[in-house]
Amino acid sequence: MGNSFSLLNLFTGDIMTLFISLVLVAFSVMTWAIIIEKIRLWRFQKRNPVSIKSGDNLATAVEKLVRPFDRNLWFLSMVSYVAPFIGLFGTIWGVMDSFAAIGVNQSVSIGVIAPGLATALGTTALGLIAAIPAAIAYQYFARRADDLFDRLDEARREMAANNKNKKTAGK
Repeated sequence: MGNSFSLLNLFTGDIMTLFISLVLVAFSVMTWAIIIEKIRLWRFQKRNPVSIKSGDNLATAVEKLVRPFDRNLWFLSMVSYVAPFIGLFGTIWGVMDSFAAIGVNQSVSIGVIAPGLATALGTTALGLIAAIPAAIAYQYFARRADDLFDRLDEARREMAANNKNKKTAGK
């Protein structure tokens, strides 16, 4: 990295830092796209509640109705676990860059080590920026999907019990 420092170099200093930064930014953008999709889906569900109809195949109705609410939650979970480690890898890469700069310059001045350390902290921040919203959104939307599943499954059990009672009463 040398002694030149800019905000752009913080995330694009070398090919590895650029790759780490691009992966984390892509994860963050995809996370926010999923969050927006889930917010829209839940708002639509609030206006048009999901329910089981008596003609539905009760064995598969609940899973089919809940499936859109579970879709892409795996990605939020994955980002929440993986992004901090990718950021940590960027941290290690930046610290190694600082040590390499010390070796090349035979000096431990702030101008020599600051760019590598800034890169280290920048990739750590990107990892957290990607992971924290993903973790919060995953927990929130997974809980809401579980609650919806429980509500629909209870309705399915009640319908099945009512159908059974109607059949036994008709005999």
